[in-house]
Amino acid sequence: MTDLVSASLKQEELFPIREVSRLTGVNPVTLRAWERRYGLIQPTRTDSGHRLYSQADIDAVRSILAWLERGVAVSKVGKILERSEAQRAAAAPVYEEVALGEWGEWQRQVRRAVAAFDEARLEQVYGQVFSSYPLPVVFQDVLLPVWQELLLSQDGFGQTSEWLFLDAFLRGRVLQRLQLARGQGARVVLSAIPGQCHELELLVAGVLLASSEIALTVLPLGQPLAELTLVCEKLQPQLLVLFSNHPPAADFSRQLGKLALALDCPLAVAGEVAELAEEQLAGSPVACLGSDARTLQRRLQQLLRGHLDT
Repeated sequence: MTDLVSASLKQEELFPIREVSRLTGVNPVTLRAWERRYGLIQPTRTDSGHRLYSQADIDAVRSILAWLERGVAVSKVGKILERSEAQRAAAAPVYEEVALGEWGEWQRQVRRAVAAFDEARLEQVYGQVFSSYPLPVVFQDVLLPVWQELLLSQDGFGQTSEWLFLDAFLRGRVLQRLQLARGQGARVVLSAIPGQCHELELLVAGVLLASSEIALTVLPLGQPLAELTLVCEKLQPQLLVLFSNHPPAADFSRQLGKLALALDCPLAVAGEVAELAEEQLAGSPVACLGSDARTLQRRLQQLLRGHLDT
């Protein structure tokens, strides 16, 4: 831990635009357009006017790419990023500033272990991160950013193998945590909207929702929406949660409204779709749990107690 703190206190490393382009796969012309036209990133400038990007800027570029991959127009990404950052700042516990540097160092250690396909080292780093931070920080600020980065950077030789290695490792560990977190209270069923998330994202959402007061069932990826009424009839849950990290379709609220009427339990949505469709679902019987790891559990408990407006 001492080494991590020392590393985080060093002067922040800044990267020229060509290096950022190499790291993210976004060409310099596009990076400049995102800055000038949309204000999505704000690099610093040298005295001679050259752009220099921080690690936070690089992370922002990767977030932009993730949203574009999900079908969000670049003109709308700025508002989404601003809202997500505001929610995280409001919900996050108060950490010392040095913690941000530590998260970046943990990410680098994860990347090095993955690049070497060193499962023993990855297991060691994984355990150290969990012993140092709360569960939401582990996934949202350390592990999933690296997973997302590798997911979006599979053009070079070996990069797909690296992502598959990390994805398989994390899915196995998250499944273990889900089994250990199985509670005895209210039964909640979690299902992905077909084709709108990866299995790891669904499993992590399950870990973040799970508690000793909740008997959580995560349905397999590919569960048809049309058959959820049958599944819920058999399982008799107190809540069905649909998860998606994609923008809502034009008929999203109509589809969910129809499903909600056919269910004998409340219906909620979680993931990025809960943020993007919040206005669309306002006044409907469908509740929005949000996407931030630090608020999912709180809103779930409020909904189960009947204290969360839909």
